[in-house]
Amino acid sequence: MEPVSLQDFVCALDPASLPRVLRVCSGVYFQGSIYEISGNECCLSTGDLIKVTHIRLQKVVCENPGTGQTMELAPNFQGAFSPLSSSQSYATLKELISAATRSAKKLPICFMSTHRITTEARVVPEDQPLMLEAVETHLGTHCARCVLHTGAQRVVLCLPLSQKGPFREWEPGAPRTLLCALQDPALRGLLFTCPTLPWRRLILRPQYEVQAIMHMRRTIVKIPSTLEVDVEDVTTSSQHVHFIRPLLLSEALARGGPFPLPTEILEVPEGPPIFLSPWAGSLRKGQRLCIYGPASPPWRVLVSTKGRKVPRHFLVSGAYQGKLRRRPREFPTAYDLLGALRPGQPLRVVATKDCEGEGVGNSGFTSLAVGDRLEVLRSGQAHGAQGRDIDVLVCQRLNDQAGEEEQECEEEAEDQEQILLPLYISGSFVEEMSDGRRYSLVDLTTQFSLPCEVKVVAKDTSHPADPLPSFPGLRLEEKITEPFLVVGLDSEPGVCFEIPPRWLDLTLVEAKGQPGHPAGSIPIATVELTDAFYYRLRKLPAFESQAPPPRPPKSPGLRGQNKAGIKERGVKLSQVLELEQPPLLLRPKMKTLPQAARNSHMYSKVPAQKKGQRPIKPNTENLDDEHDYEEVLEHFQSTL
Repeated sequence: MEPVSLQDFVCALDPASLPRVLRVCSGVYFQGSIYEISGNECCLSTGDLIKVTHIRLQKVVCENPGTGQTMELAPNFQGAFSPLSSSQSYATLKELISAATRSAKKLPICFMSTHRITTEARVVPEDQPLMLEAVETHLGTHCARCVLHTGAQRVVLCLPLSQKGPFREWEPGAPRTLLCALQDPALRGLLFTCPTLPWRRLILRPQYEVQAIMHMRRTIVKIPSTLEVDVEDVTTSSQHVHFIRPLLLSEALARGGPFPLPTEILEVPEGPPIFLSPWAGSLRKGQRLCIYGPASPPWRVLVSTKGRKVPRHFLVSGAYQGKLRRRPREFPTAYDLLGALRPGQPLRVVATKDCEGEGVGNSGFTSLAVGDRLEVLRSGQAHGAQGRDIDVLVCQRLNDQAGEEEQECEEEAEDQEQILLPLYISGSFVEEMSDGRRYSLVDLTTQFSLPCEVKVVAKDTSHPADPLPSFPGLRLEEKITEPFLVVGLDSEPGVCFEIPPRWLDLTLVEAKGQPGHPAGSIPIATVELTDAFYYRLRKLPAFESQAPPPRPPKSPGLRGQNKAGIKERGVKLSQVLELEQPPLLLRPKMKTLPQAARNSHMYSKVPAQKKGQRPIKPNTENLDDEHDYEEVLEHFQSTL
């Protein structure tokens, strides 16, 4: 086949003969590196192979052959088109009129000349339609009065009957729809007439969208038929050509099989790594993989380690078979206690740091000592020293005694002793817990809300290299539902792992060969994350409900000290010098044992303190030297 333009090839193409393989004989480029406009291919290289799979009519451009004006028609246009066909050629106008008279045709008739006609009025180009209206005598010569339509202008020409042609008469055929007129090969290149259009004669120029497959293109390529490129049909000689179509890992998940699917990696997404597991280094170009299907269950738990300076982060599958035991949670502030409070779930904690209620000016705010047991009841508000409402936690102090009888008596007393803890109080608490059960990951996430702190007491026996038991504590942060695919390395058939296509969308190509099945291997249930990807996960919509806590408000005592410091800026230098006194000695550390117990045996029982009696520290407002040295310098400079 000789090379033809893509437009001519598509117009002459029979859709029933698809698919067809074309080779680009003369490529086309558009504005440098732009290869696609509005989803259509606009650049093709010489030698490219295109496998045309489908053509779709986009629109039809109607052209007036006399004026060159055009209009666009939709493919569903409902007008009827009649072809203007010529059955015979005539040498002169006299022969054309004689043939019309013999066939009893009435004037006017439509004809055209295959050569240019030159008259005194103007020049009629070839193939220009003319309308013969009558035969008359002009200046003693028999002439044919013809009408030439040029747009809105109507030109009358008097042509002698001896005018040489050849001439062809145009006869309207049977009306048909727009699609039928375009699909009939016998009507290709003819003029048409349509009663619903303003022009008596028109040319139909269809424009198609060519859908094709190209080598190493992941999606269907859409090419406009008007693209100025020449092609050659090489379907017969290209039966052995295989068009490689890349496949994304997400596409393999979306189409749902068939699995197992042997593949080869063509490209790995750019960017920093997201996994630190050993198998992550094997995901490189050329590596053969086998996809076994979606992982079950589809949910994972985001886990962070505790007890080390630099925490590590993991995604643990719901199929994890290790055993976990709950650990007491640690709360560095009272605000954290508020975040851990759940309706219907009692929260009991023990203070691990002395907390002073100084500067609050409200008897309801009680100081705490190390070892105090509290039960957090609810949140509330209380009046502070300066008449402002302060957010507080309503807690109930618990007795240190144990025993069923004592507990019954304690319940009555505890109902009456409630204390208030401001959210800004500086304290430290640890959860009081007596749960020694061993839970599976499924049971733990079902029975308790996250976040939750645990310790792995029995590793997952299906994976000897389970890293979680080596950590003193784990924090289960969030349950994430995300589809994963079970993937195995062709070079290591016994190694299976899970890949999330949303976050690691590999570009693959289907490989030849018989797909294998994992020989009893179970996918690795734990994958370590990089710090960058961990914080990326924390930005997902699933974590929007876990907004970071606001900064606790300043203590009213500190605010009062700052105001007092501002007022003292007007003090004279002599008064400032009077403040230069020896620093106050720090209060000695409070002794835990009473005086009477020092002379007794060191293992004797320590009497319990009475409820509500807590040591009161001396006023240490003057010990706060914040900005004091700056104020002295300012006063000294102002005095000088």
